[in-house]
Amino acid sequence: MAQAAQLNVLEIGSPIRVEHDKKRRQFSIRLNGSYDRAVLLYEYVGKKTVDLQHTEVPDAYRGRGIAKHLAKAAMDFVVEEDLKAHLTCWYIQKYVKENPHPQYLEHIIH
Repeated sequence: MAQAAQLNVLEIGSPIRVEHDKKRRQFSIRLNGSYDRAVLLYEYVGKKTVDLQHTEVPDAYRGRGIAKHLAKAAMDFVVEEDLKAHLTCWYIQKYVKENPHPQYLEHIIH
């Protein structure tokens, strides 16, 4: 039963919703109700500069494209807020390389 519940986020076809907690500086996706979460953490390193530091998806949910939703939300936030971004997280680096949108690239600090 627990395994069936664990898979519900994708099998039922409910859309993946990314939540942004600006106070805690993280993007998250609730998995399996509210018990498990995938998260992307960032920090402000300047007034208009963020460091996208770490993305984590629980082992049981890896390989399903969940981190991609977090990466997109974070990069969209950077663009919408007209911020500059350091990409410390290897997954965000990979995401931007695979999705080289000009609006993303112009906000990245190399």
